[in-house]
Amino acid sequence: MSQAPVKITARLTARGGKADELRALLLAMAPQCRAEPGNLRWDIWRDAASPDRYVLDELYCDAEAVEAHRQTPHYQHYLATIPSLADRSALVLEAVAVAER
Repeated sequence: MSQAPVKITARLTARGGKADELRALLLAMAPQCRAEPGNLRWDIWRDAASPDRYVLDELYCDAEAVEAHRQTPHYQHYLATIPSLADRSALVLEAVAVAER
């Protein structure tokens, strides 16, 4: 697998009446995901124009870290729970030209 960083951007739109539950799920996930050894960022953003829409901005050191993330109990719980709470789409992105800081 690649040693390059991997970015995941997920867009979640709460189902009717599920916005509070979605927010609670995401807030509970944040510290667990951030504590993973290969995680560099795990941020939650909310759309100012549509408060039931969230964006997850995730960054992992490499593809192995993404796979490890997907095996965690908290991610498995998220995966099982999210279909009842939100419509979800996700992009798994490879770096092309990323500024170093």
